[in-house]
Amino acid sequence: MNMADLFQWSNEFNIDIQEIDEQHKVLVGLLNELHRAIREHHGKATSREILKRLAEYTRTHFLLEESLMRLTHYPGFELHKQQHQELMTQVDALQTKLERENAAISFELLHFLKNWLVQHINDSDKRFGMHFHKAGLVSYAKWTAEVETTMKKKKWWWKFW
Repeated sequence: MNMADLFQWSNEFNIDIQEIDEQHKVLVGLLNELHRAIREHHGKATSREILKRLAEYTRTHFLLEESLMRLTHYPGFELHKQQHQELMTQVDALQTKLERENAAISFELLHFLKNWLVQHINDSDKRFGMHFHKAGLVSYAKWTAEVETTMKKKKWWWKFW
């Protein structure tokens, strides 16, 4: 962690779903990488490439969150998914504009992305995290191990389902 980073990760951002927390850290790392590239004048092409990786990883991350929400029948799923779609629509439009105008990524954009991520984690994602734990999926790994063990023991494993 660098004191000059845009986003200092701390455990207060954890939602206590390990895979999601790990992915949030990757998003923060990419945001900080983009911040460094702009601050150190690495050029428009480099910054746009990092933004592209950030957008692609964000899409992957959103798919994981949304899959877990469907799996646990999260009542806030539609609103949460809409927040994801709105951000990606804004990022896609921004990327198109940056390419078309050969423009530089601004610090204002970085602060928008940081603020969106902080707010989204602290509000929407933490609400989902509480639901996830109430739904009992903390034991998902244990359940998966039990299924695999049972499948290995039974010759006709499809009868398990």
